[in-house]
Parts: sequence; C-alpha cells; structure tokens
Amino acid sequence: MSIDLKTVKHISKLSRISLDDEKAKKLEKDLNSIFKFIEKLNELDTSKTEALSSIVETKLQLRKDEIKSKDIREQILKNSPSENKDFFVVPKVVE
Repeated sequence: MSIDLKTVKHISKLSRISLDDEKAKKLEKDLNSIFKFIEKLNELDTSKTEALSSIVETKLQLRKDEIKSKDIREQILKNSPSENKDFFVVPKVVE
C-alpha cells in the first residue's frame, strides 16, 4: 500500500491540520516507509507465537484486605466545602 500526496493533503484537511507542500511531501515519505515496514511484519509467520501481555514473567502477589484506619469519617468530612454530617458536599459544576 502506498500513499500519494493527494491522500496526505486529504487526511490533513479531514484532521484540520494545515500542511505546506514541503511538510506534506515529507509526511508522504514517512507514511510510505511506515506502511512498508507494516507489510514486512505481515509476512512473518506468527502462528506458533504465544500472545504476550507483558515481558515480565511475574504473577501478582495477593494480599489480605485489611482495614487500617477506623472511625475517620468525621475527619474526612471536615474537608468538605459545605457542612454535612453524612456526605462529602462539593460545589455544583454543571448547570
């Protein structure tokens, strides 16, 4: 697949990016080299390759879920901009 100058200018118009001719030609060259690289990657046989989500072969360590702070509700609610004994009240942002 190759991209011509007309396509680059069309894409720049759709994305509302202004490009002069010099930048458009450079972008055309860059995009074509990227597509050539993608075509090379598509030629690789990856049928025997296992999917990889991380390069680190570690398992997450589970820990016991413990409550470390008790009865701090009053301290937290003191930081509320408006006084309310049950909820944290903040100013309205959406009209």
